[in-house]
Amino acid sequence: MIHDERTSSVPPLLNVGFYNFVLTDKIVALVRIDSAPVKRLVQQLRREGTRLIDATQGRRTRCVVFLSSGQIVLSALTQETLAKRLSRPDALFTPEPTEEELPEAEPDE
Repeated sequence: MIHDERTSSVPPLLNVGFYNFVLTDKIVALVRIDSAPVKRLVQQLRREGTRLIDATQGRRTRCVVFLSSGQIVLSALTQETLAKRLSRPDALFTPEPTEEELPEAEPDE
């Protein structure tokens, strides 16, 4: 196999949906949105307008990705889907969610 410096220098990215990517080295936790403390935290960060990255493209938030930098990313994909992508290196660069991964459009809570 030929060594290609371009591919070895590319940091591993996780597709959190809709062509939005996060550095896998920065991920601390993948958490479901349905617990009250997580919902309160997201609402607080929305009001503050800082540290919150909304990658849902208007879809319902299903997972909150906590980053080591203190930022939080909202994803329309479930934490199970994101965890599967993290555990499969070939799936990290998946550009679009598959049909079963893509939830129907719903207003955000």
